Amino acid sequence: MEKKKEPKRIISETEKYVRQAMENDGSGHDWWHIYRVRNLALKISKLEGGDPFLIEMAALLHDLDDWKLSSDGNFSRTKKWLEALKLPKETIFLLTEIISQVSYKGAGVETIPSSLEAQIVQDADRLDAIGAIGIARTFAYGGSKGRLIFDPEIKPVKHADFEAYKKNNGPTINHFYEKLLLLKDRLNTKTAGKLAENRHSFMEKYLEEFFREWFEIGAT
Repeated sequence: MEKKKEPKRIISETEKYVRQAMENDGSGHDWWHIYRVRNLALKISKLEGGDPFLIEMAALLHDLDDWKLSSDGNFSRTKKWLEALKLPKETIFLLTEIISQVSYKGAGVETIPSSLEAQIVQDADRLDAIGAIGIARTFAYGGSKGRLIFDPEIKPVKHADFEAYKKNNGPTINHFYEKLLLLKDRLNTKTAGKLAENRHSFMEKYLEEFFREWFEIGAT
């Protein structure tokens, strides 16, 4: 009986740890982003399969050492936490492998997950990057980095490699064309694809209204 309770205890402790670590983030990568990604991943998993424990753990931990939030981005906190939980080395390897494949790395970069679990967590993270919530998160992140909302003289860039993408500091509206509008066609599962349809359409409508208002006042 105790063994059956073990995964629940591990997940519960991890949830508490991640919530404390991320709750004050103001870049759109806060605890509620983690919460939504975890729930989306589990929803997709119910229809697509995969190991629920690996999926939930990877979803909870996927931003803990993300390069956008951490100077090292080398799984230092993630590995320390998993080792503190006394998880088997094989499980730690699987979790860090899934997490390493979640993040978007540029329009010109292939990010094909190597397992069903990685496909599902990547899909869940990308779903939270689009739609109404995705728009809110995009402007939160741009604001946290001191970026302009829009500059018509600065064009979007389809970054050819990860290093170029990391160095990007263009206006927030450009990010729609550099990432957000590309995500619908880069999802892995049929379930995520269906969930993405309305979110993608909402972003297109939002941009139509944004530019209508921008150019209506004669901005150049």
